[in-house]
Amino acid sequence: MKDVTPLTDGWTLRHESAALPARVPGCVHTDLLAAGLIPDPFLGRDEEEVAWVGRSDWRYELALGRPRTRHERTDLVFEGLDTVAEIRLGGRLLGRTRNMHRSHRFDLTAHLAAAGDTAGEGDPALSVEFTSAQTAAEAERARLGDRPSAYPEPFPYLRKMACSFGWDWGPTLVTAGIWRPVRLEHWSTARLRRVRPEIGVTGIGSGEPTGQVTVHLDVERTGAAPLSAVVRLAGHSVRADVDGDSARLEIEVPGPDLWWPRGQGAQRLYHLDVTLHDAEGRALDTWSRRIGFRTVRLDTTPDTYGSAFTLVVNGRPLFARGVNWIPDDVFPSRISPERYRTRLRQAAAAGVDLVRVWGGGLYESEDFYQACDELGLMVWQDFPFACAAYPEEEPLRGEVEAEARENVVRLMPHPSLVLWNGNNENLWGFRDWGWEEQLASRSWGEGYYLGLLARVVAELDPTRPYWAGSPWSGSWDHHPNDPAHGTTHSWEVWNRTDYTDYLDQVPRFVAEFGWQAPPALATLRRALPGEELAPDSPGMLHHQRAEDGNGKLRRGLDRHFAEPADFDRWHYLTQLNQARAVATGIEHWRAHWPRCAGTVVWQLNDCWPVTSWSAVDGDGRLKPLHHELRRLYADRLLTLQNGPRGLELCAVNQSRGAWHTPVRLRRLAADGTVLAESALECAAEPDSVARLAVPAPLLPAADSAEEFLVADAEGEPGLRALHFPVRDREFAYPVPEYDLEILRDGTGGGDRITLVVTAKTLLRDLLLQSDRLHPEAVTDTGRLTLLPGESATLTVRGWRPSGEAAAQARAALFSVGQA
Repeated sequence: MKDVTPLTDGWTLRHESAALPARVPGCVHTDLLAAGLIPDPFLGRDEEEVAWVGRSDWRYELALGRPRTRHERTDLVFEGLDTVAEIRLGGRLLGRTRNMHRSHRFDLTAHLAAAGDTAGEGDPALSVEFTSAQTAAEAERARLGDRPSAYPEPFPYLRKMACSFGWDWGPTLVTAGIWRPVRLEHWSTARLRRVRPEIGVTGIGSGEPTGQVTVHLDVERTGAAPLSAVVRLAGHSVRADVDGDSARLEIEVPGPDLWWPRGQGAQRLYHLDVTLHDAEGRALDTWSRRIGFRTVRLDTTPDTYGSAFTLVVNGRPLFARGVNWIPDDVFPSRISPERYRTRLRQAAAAGVDLVRVWGGGLYESEDFYQACDELGLMVWQDFPFACAAYPEEEPLRGEVEAEARENVVRLMPHPSLVLWNGNNENLWGFRDWGWEEQLASRSWGEGYYLGLLARVVAELDPTRPYWAGSPWSGSWDHHPNDPAHGTTHSWEVWNRTDYTDYLDQVPRFVAEFGWQAPPALATLRRALPGEELAPDSPGMLHHQRAEDGNGKLRRGLDRHFAEPADFDRWHYLTQLNQARAVATGIEHWRAHWPRCAGTVVWQLNDCWPVTSWSAVDGDGRLKPLHHELRRLYADRLLTLQNGPRGLELCAVNQSRGAWHTPVRLRRLAADGTVLAESALECAAEPDSVARLAVPAPLLPAADSAEEFLVADAEGEPGLRALHFPVRDREFAYPVPEYDLEILRDGTGGGDRITLVVTAKTLLRDLLLQSDRLHPEAVTDTGRLTLLPGESATLTVRGWRPSGEAAAQARAALFSVGQA
């Protein structure tokens, strides 16, 4: 059997004459931080103090020793090197790398025998010498010629995580290091070089299904000895001889339980095991994964609106409730399996069923996809290309093909993976951002997206759909960002207009849209120690990376609210505006199912503490947007929308059962007086939207500043829809008044406190910012609107009041009508 020796301990990092202990996996920045040699670049403006790190060359060294093994072959395997490196053993060059997104394997057998005594008695020195990725990328840009990009940094010229070079939500921290595990593999006779399982299901919807797996094996040999392979799955097994360097084995599982996205069914996973044997039946190598049986296709059928873009899983068309994912740390080696799982659980808790892995980041680790498999989160995987024209010359083209082939095969066992996407915004950029003229016929990546990557997926993973890019309309016959075809990115609203303009379009699938807000106050205080916080204070501006970001936040507030009196008010209103903006889009688009078949909010997470579009901030704290997504992405949603018959009550039902409910409609005065009341019976079948016209007597006047409409699903607390005819700054809100009761729960360690808020007046968008009570405090509730006499119960954990609890709580409670 193959032996594996992890190479984790004993590494030294060198720069010029300095040396320090190195952690592997890791990166230069994290080693320097651990040694206290650089400040934390996430704090204040200290990012500027560490810019030299990304422009320096570094060397990792390890006294490898002489492995004691009886095997014929020893390989050195790097799962990930970031990025431009030369690997040497005992001074002898093993190879060079230029790609963060792929693994590298070197045969050490002859080198170990020949290595000199350079690191001690009999111990050859292994070294990995990193050239600055910044320097290397700039040299490639000079060689190939400048190409257009959304950012000035040279990220398109290397196969490296693009957002290392900075983004409109991320710092410029150009990393280097052994960022994924490294090991020695000792083996004899043969090893499994590649295992490619094609997983399918037949008979869905027409009797008992049958699971089918075709396992394609490729082996590497030291000789011509006979080999065989055995595949085991769900109590079944098959065996086949290996013909030359490959084999193909087919196995069936009658009546398997299917894997479903969350909310649609269970996430059944099966162990698939492959063993390679020699002629005597001895096991030489093994491979094991958990797989799931499901089908997925992309419905792009032309219709009266254009052409669809609908994910169909196990024959069931779905409205995708999605979020965009960026690397969760600008130093990705710090992202542990537990951190992946925490963040993805936060996504699932928000009602999300699809996570788009965005193209300026990574092919994530196995931990990410395994968590998605278990949580029922569908994965849309971008190939790592974003917001720039990418050269297609060598050696870049060869690296692109190598990484695509490796990662398609690596990720294809995961049932959560439902779509390969060629790039982020590059086809759009070519058409709309002036690239075509600037390029003057030079290569820019089209050959990747419409050629190479499509061919790789078709060859290696034919059970999954491939889409050339996002946004993309399916062909050059339509504008790449045509809302009637394919995927749409809706950024004009944030950049130039108002979020109410989301109501002007019904795209087929909204793959990106969003609105900014600052992180939690506790996150700001940690990241900007000692700073007197203001929207334009030095640290706040440094942690705002969007072009004119604060200007867009200000204009977004000005359209709806009076100018905030202080920072606390600004902070509340900007977070509220983010939640409202996203709600405006999602409620509108969900109400147009099946014409619109998905929304993917930009973005779930952050890679450092920053003002951004995220729902979870850089310290992992939930913004109000996260709580709002729980409502917006719930199986049942009640919303009031303008339609062909005027204002309509829409009951969106994405559950598996019919939804029949009476809805109480009330036209109210600003002081809470009921001016008119009625009831409607809503009946929405599974995966459907019921639309009912609001009776005329219930309609507030179009320009009324003193009336509004409330719709409540009877017997279903929280299912409420509101309609205010005018914007907040024009509405006659009463001065908010409420009673507050604080209840302590001594069970479970005594860390749960309940706040009971009883409204004495209209309380619009009441919000508890729990981190103001304690940095670790969390609440289970987002924004609420209470009518006079109504009560709400808010649970807080992690807060142990000291002093006057009621005063502390009131200081953390905000609503729209406050001064």
